[in-house]
Amino acid sequence: MKIYYDYFDSPVGQLTIFSSGEYIVKISFEGENFDEGFFCKYFRSPSFINKDESVIKRAKEELCLYFKKSLKKFDLPLLLLGTEFQKRVWEELLKIPYGGLRSYKDIAENIGIPEGARAVGQANNKNPIPIVVPCHRVIGKRGELVGYGGGLNIKKYLIELEKGNF
Repeated sequence: MKIYYDYFDSPVGQLTIFSSGEYIVKISFEGENFDEGFFCKYFRSPSFINKDESVIKRAKEELCLYFKKSLKKFDLPLLLLGTEFQKRVWEELLKIPYGGLRSYKDIAENIGIPEGARAVGQANNKNPIPIVVPCHRVIGKRGELVGYGGGLNIKKYLIELEKGNF
């Protein structure tokens, strides 16, 4: 299976965008270790090709518009790779509007597991497509910024960007 990838220079650092050719499957932050095991788990004998193919081009265009505050909702073909529970959480994240915030508890309640805030946090931590699947919009129940794969400074930047503070 061919996995395409290319780089996008963003205000939060260089992002690496991975595609199956049809779908975006992962976005990694600068400095994040390359995890070939992630791909081996879901794709048979993945081979990696550095190519700016059409789905990646589209992702770059949409990310560019997002960072310019001209795009409020991504319209990319996504292949969410995770457990069924993780996918439920990530699909719920896609419902959080641009500039909106929800607590881990809110997400847990929305997916029918009111005591599942911690499990939601763990699923958030495994989100393979950050920014597009907006895990940065999930905060602690008291409004505090907690946990983000790209670092809290990036989470804060994305929240402030969506509030219009840049």
